[in-house]
Amino acid sequence: MSDTPSDAEMAEIAAGAAPEAPDVVLCECFARDGLQHEAAVLPAEAKIAMIERIAGCGFRRIEITSFAHPGQVPQFADAETVLRGVRRRPGLLFKATCPNPQAVRRALAAREAGWGPEEISLLVSASEGHAQRNLRRSRAEQWDNVAEMAALARDAFLMVGTISTAFDCPFDGPTPQERVLEDARRFAELGVTRIAIGDTIGSATPPRVRDLIGWLHGALPTATFIAHFHDSRGTGLANTLAAIEAGLTHADCALGGTGGHPAGIAYGEGHTGNTCTEDLATALAAMGYRTGLDPGRLRAAGLEAERLLGRRLDSRALRSAPVAAAP
Repeated sequence: MSDTPSDAEMAEIAAGAAPEAPDVVLCECFARDGLQHEAAVLPAEAKIAMIERIAGCGFRRIEITSFAHPGQVPQFADAETVLRGVRRRPGLLFKATCPNPQAVRRALAAREAGWGPEEISLLVSASEGHAQRNLRRSRAEQWDNVAEMAALARDAFLMVGTISTAFDCPFDGPTPQERVLEDARRFAELGVTRIAIGDTIGSATPPRVRDLIGWLHGALPTATFIAHFHDSRGTGLANTLAAIEAGLTHADCALGGTGGHPAGIAYGEGHTGNTCTEDLATALAAMGYRTGLDPGRLRAAGLEAERLLGRRLDSRALRSAPVAAAP
């Protein structure tokens, strides 16, 4: 008998192989950032069904929930229920936001029970004014918090550090690039080498994005930087594409451009959403980048997001006819 696999066996081997790695890894944030400030609290069953639909699109990273105090953010009082209810898939990482050490302890308990997230995110603000208004503590106090959280989480999770107001602060004005680099280095020293650069008020421009990303890459070449841009001024897509063209391979986005900063903060009027997933995936495909996402399933997920929230969302791609693939 020959040891050489037959054609049928080779076809079966190929079908079971891991999918080719994408050029750009998109993290879908609808289930956490997208829902955080929605007035209506969705039931856990609806969230679980939506996350399953999102996972079926081919995402490798999904921001699934937050371990914020239920009294402060009622939308995520069901964090453990949602984590228990979603199916794990090979190659897919679920991320949960952890605002404080107690949140990390909840994530650890979920992990020990066998259904915790694979990633957690930790947040600092690059400006003192935003730290005081949004986090209700000084930058120094928040860094003490982050150090404690990183020590608790180091051996259990992939950690993502988010630097908010990386371009401008609504209270302090433009953020110096040196401050962003300082924060990125502090994260790296704590073992956090996935670092999201947040354009919190959506004021960045593509030239500023390319300049900052190039500078950070040169200073911390071993870090994985992630684009997290808001679309407050209609530039979220352009800025995310600029970051990718500058060398980033990871970006955050949300179905329908949902999410954004808290409405209770003075700069929260008007549209504050994240870069729209459907529009970003469509643009990347047209530019020749592989994301590993199924366009038809992504479109269906966007329509389901609109149905769940009961309103038309801010996706241009959903309003356009699908573009035929090039021959």
